[in-house]
Amino acid sequence: MFDWFLDLPHTVQALLATLFTWGVTALGAGLVFFFRTMNKNALDAMLGFAAGVMTAASFWSLLSPAMELAESLEMNVWLTSLLGFLGGGALLFLGDRLWERMELKSGREGGSSRRRALMLMSSITLHNIPEGLSVGVAFGSLAYGLDGATPAAACLLALGIGIQNLPEGTAVSVPLRREGMSRGKAFLFGQASGIVEPIAGVLGALLVLKVRLLLPYMLAFAAGAMILVAVHELIPECQQNQKEQPYCATMGIILGFAVMMLLDVMLG
Repeated sequence: MFDWFLDLPHTVQALLATLFTWGVTALGAGLVFFFRTMNKNALDAMLGFAAGVMTAASFWSLLSPAMELAESLEMNVWLTSLLGFLGGGALLFLGDRLWERMELKSGREGGSSRRRALMLMSSITLHNIPEGLSVGVAFGSLAYGLDGATPAAACLLALGIGIQNLPEGTAVSVPLRREGMSRGKAFLFGQASGIVEPIAGVLGALLVLKVRLLLPYMLAFAAGAMILVAVHELIPECQQNQKEQPYCATMGIILGFAVMMLLDVMLG
């Protein structure tokens, strides 16, 4: 049924997969046409599921193939994986700190709610870059026939990121609507936060296809970035309603991790 997709160049596969994740962002932003708020428990479960998928994918779809390829290329396996992983986490950390400084200089604390919503959109856009890169690297690595790199694993990674993008699009569009912005404009701003993913996805696929020695580093880099997003952003966010529903988000995390692990092991 999906043979046409498997026959496409890996860069085109990455483009289509990240267009899907962008589309889910637009779908989340489109909820502004129907609701001003969303069910908190449903959002927590979706965020938890996405966190579980991304955590499992960071090892089975990214770190494990990175180690395998580094060994086949006679590179230092532990050093390559360590540098790439820490580099991915460090880049997002530095990006967040830089953004915090920019917010303080712009006087965010005394600014309007609309400005805060626009800054949220910029922050989400920043996080979407390594997510798109992760999908692109996952599809680009298929060209090398690694055991851990399979079309199913790459597609599931895109699915997990897409699930995460649904509430992110809503998180941007709904506050803007509350501040009086028209539904159309709120939707446009909400979906715009995901436009960087197709760009980063194609770039990631091109890089790993053209420069094979970069692939182990980039796989580990994407894993580090994804772990930081999952641990620093998704898990704390989905646990905010823990007192009322203590296991709603937790079971989402467990289920997401289990689904990703099962498919990677069965289809890998």
